[in-house]
This record gives sequence, structure tokens and C-alpha cells, in this order.
Amino acid sequence: MEQVPVEIAEVAAEHGFSGTIRVDSPDGTGWSSAYGLASRRFGIPNRPDTPFGIASGTKGLTALTVMSLIEEGVLGLATTARSVLGADLPLISGRVTIEHLLTHRSGIGDYLGEEREGVSIDDYVLPVPVHRLESSQAYLQVLQGHPEVFPADERFEYCNGGFVVLALIAERVAGQPFADLVHQRVCRPAGMNATGFARGDAPPVGSAEGYVRMDGNWRANVLHLPVLGSGDGGMYATAADFTAFWDALFAGRIVSAPSVAAMVQARSDVPSEGRRYGMGFWLHRTSPTVMLEGLDAGISFRSVHDPVSGRTLTTISNTADGAWPITGALEKHYGLD
Repeated sequence: MEQVPVEIAEVAAEHGFSGTIRVDSPDGTGWSSAYGLASRRFGIPNRPDTPFGIASGTKGLTALTVMSLIEEGVLGLATTARSVLGADLPLISGRVTIEHLLTHRSGIGDYLGEEREGVSIDDYVLPVPVHRLESSQAYLQVLQGHPEVFPADERFEYCNGGFVVLALIAERVAGQPFADLVHQRVCRPAGMNATGFARGDAPPVGSAEGYVRMDGNWRANVLHLPVLGSGDGGMYATAADFTAFWDALFAGRIVSAPSVAAMVQARSDVPSEGRRYGMGFWLHRTSPTVMLEGLDAGISFRSVHDPVSGRTLTTISNTADGAWPITGALEKHYGLD
């Protein structure tokens, strides 16, 4: 393995980074390094193989789970949400399709909007006690009551709730819990052996606790997040598992090559982010580079893959702002910015 580039080590030191960084190339070169503490209570350091929460990084795996059901013919991109939801969530328009939900172009009201004026990522934002959100079905209590924001397909607007709706739809047509579907259809074929859903009050052995800064003190994030995630977030993973993920994705081992091509085709320009969006994946503004990203209380994550060079850059932190200085420096160093 190579050594950590000096400029990356300097950025990590300057910002007090807590988390893991991994760089892989097809020729087998690369490096990984870990910084900070997985547990501040017990003084346990992060390791290169520590599992972390990945927040919205989960959305890419949700999208692939849904796409695998589309390939089987039990869903279609043109299937309406209404046709599966029945009487549930009546404020979702009959025009909203699976494709609209996958591309953040559904226009449905969001239970956890990205643009909440005066609200910090570290605030307590869930409208019900977090322990009540212990299944995708349980999310109905927070998904309901949000009026349509705009007509379907009018524009892009990032929507967490849309991916929970996708999880509900997947469960209903497949007849299995969503966590099992993701494991069987994405994690297993990708060789992501350390990736999966887990309850926040019973996290994977050896995983990093997420931390938020409150009143000048570091506190665990378990009261900020649903006790069990759904289609929009809540999975744990290691950095190495995302090297396996990108390799499997572009080799057609999760869904077929035509489906992958459709998912990484730009459906929207997102100038506010300086990027584009496909179906479940962020895309570089001009190049074929694809990425998954997550941000929540006590979590920041980005995995970037260049399908041309085959290089993968993954950064995961157990603080909400930890990953961003590192990812910026990494992408600049490797010419993926």
C-alpha cells in the first residue's frame, strides 16, 4: 500500500478529522488510513475497517434494489406510487412514478427537507420519538400530511421521503423487509460483507459512534436519528466495502449494464451543488465520475468513483462536517474535482 499523501495528512491534522479514508486503483495501488476515535466514551480508535453510518449513501443501494425489481418485471419506471400504496399517503399525486422518486423529481412533500430555515444538521428534527421508527411501515406516521410541492417532473428537489416511499413500495411488491431486500440484491452480490442496516441502539460490533457537538460537548447521535433506517439512510458500511461496491456495479454483478447506464445518466443539473443527478447517484458536472454521499447528525460520507480510470476515493467520518475537507483535498489531489 502507498503512503498517505502529505497534503491529505496535513488537512486531516488541521481539521481534527475523525474517520477513515481509502483510495484504490485497478492496478492494486492505493492506501487507507484512520484517524480519531470510534468511541469517545471508551477511548477506542477508528481503524481502516471500522464500520460507520453512511446516511444518504444508502440511497444508491435503495435505487439498485428497486432497479433489480424492475429488471424482474414486478415494477416499472412508469409504475405509479399510488398503484402500490393504495390508501396510504393520499397526498402523493397519482402522477408520481418510480422514476420520479428515483430522480428526486416527484414533487412530493418531504418529512425531512434539506432546506429547513434556521435548522442545524445537529438539531433534533424528527417529529416523533426516534424509537418509534423501527420499520419502513412505521415511517408512514412521518411521511403523511405533507402536501405536494410541485407537479411531478417539473424540477429536481432532493427528497428524503421519496426514498422511504421507494422502500415501502419495494417491500410491498417483494413481500420482504427492506433490509433483507438490500442485503440479498445489493450487498451480497457486491461482496459488501460489512454493510447493512442496524438499529442505532444496537449497532454493529466495532462500529464507530456518531458524534454531535452540543453545548461545547461531544454527544452520541442516537437521539437524533431513527432507531432503524429505511430507503433514505441508516446503513452502516466500511470504506473497503465501497471499493467492492463500485467494482461490482460497473461489472454488472448487481444489476445489468444497461440498467447501470440508465442510472448514471444525468436526469437533472443541480447548479447549487455543482453536480448532476441520475437515479440514486450524484454525477460530476462534466465527467463520467459518479458518487454517493451522506450527511446527518454525527455522519458524513462520500465515495467517488471514476469509471474511466477505475479509481475510488472513499471518506467516512463520525461527525457531520468531518468528511468534507478531506474529500475536497482528495478529489483535487487525484484530479477528480
